[in-house]
Amino acid sequence: MLAETPTTPYHLESQKGSRHLNRPPRKRGGKASRRGIGSELDCILVARDRNRQTCDFVTGRGPVSAGQLMQHLKPVLAPDVLLVTDAAKAYQAFAKQAGITHEAINVRAGMRARGALHIQGVNGWHGRFKTWPRRFNGVASRYLANYTGWLRVLDAAELTAPRQWLRIAVRQTS
Repeated sequence: MLAETPTTPYHLESQKGSRHLNRPPRKRGGKASRRGIGSELDCILVARDRNRQTCDFVTGRGPVSAGQLMQHLKPVLAPDVLLVTDAAKAYQAFAKQAGITHEAINVRAGMRARGALHIQGVNGWHGRFKTWPRRFNGVASRYLANYTGWLRVLDAAELTAPRQWLRIAVRQTS
């Protein structure tokens, strides 16, 4: 089994709809106060295999850590998996801790693939996720997991009839 987990997508933290903000308000979505990955960005961890099966997790704010990867990613990976990621240190530490074979792709050096190993499946998911919520005029951070779940359903393209959409929309969760 092959799993791809590239650069983790980050989404600017939003307190949309909150009565009490713990930061100054931003106009029209705004942007982070600093460049790079900081505490203002929500982290979405995405893993995808060659069969287009996708797992996504909202891990909190800031850069992803080896502990978060162990908590979220370890339960969904097979023991004989080849993990293909970008060159972030957290992925290397996680693979070593979990005893998983790991291949890193150096994206900063312009590499997108090494032979048949690539991270483009997850990069494509990230691109679709960035454009899909625009129609909703932004996504509140507290609902980010719901939106990633809906994108997973849309990507699978298994729901074709209105009856199926209605059934999944009104399904009771326990």
